[in-house]
Amino acid sequence: MYASLGGPAKLSLTNPSPTGGPLTLLVVQSSDGWLEVDLPTRPNGSRGWISASQVTLHDLVYSIRVSTEANTLSLTRNNTVVSTYPVATGTGGTPTPHGSFYLTELIAPSNPGYGPYAFGLSAFSDVLTSFGGGPGQIGLHGTDDAASIGRAVSHGCIRMSNADITALAALLPLGTPIAID
Repeated sequence: MYASLGGPAKLSLTNPSPTGGPLTLLVVQSSDGWLEVDLPTRPNGSRGWISASQVTLHDLVYSIRVSTEANTLSLTRNNTVVSTYPVATGTGGTPTPHGSFYLTELIAPSNPGYGPYAFGLSAFSDVLTSFGGGPGQIGLHGTDDAASIGRAVSHGCIRMSNADITALAALLPLGTPIAID
């Protein structure tokens, strides 16, 4: 990763990622064989430049918008809302960060509290530097606490019913953009 076109090296990321999945980045813009990408690192909103010749590009038709005020997740396909789901979001002390992010990984959690699937996001908690042995990364996952859905109760992650996260896990590719407001 480079800080700017022709600039100094900014950081190096491994592929596959530490969880074993493919390193996935979201392209923001391109210029003369270079791609500006959102980075799955702190601080939220970090960007860097990579050579287009070093990556495989994929078109994305889906996007997600999460409202922390309404506790809803809207799924769009080609800019048309196709489904809206109730979700749980972060509490006042551990809010879900706002901004533009993307899905970085999909795992089957070993902790049953997270449901059958969990997407890792490129977002990190604004208040927790670590959580559950990890770096404070925000997730989109299922839950064993169905009564929490529709409320602000999490440590910053976005919780869905297990049926809803299972449907999204079968549908959404890594790299799918997610806007949180």
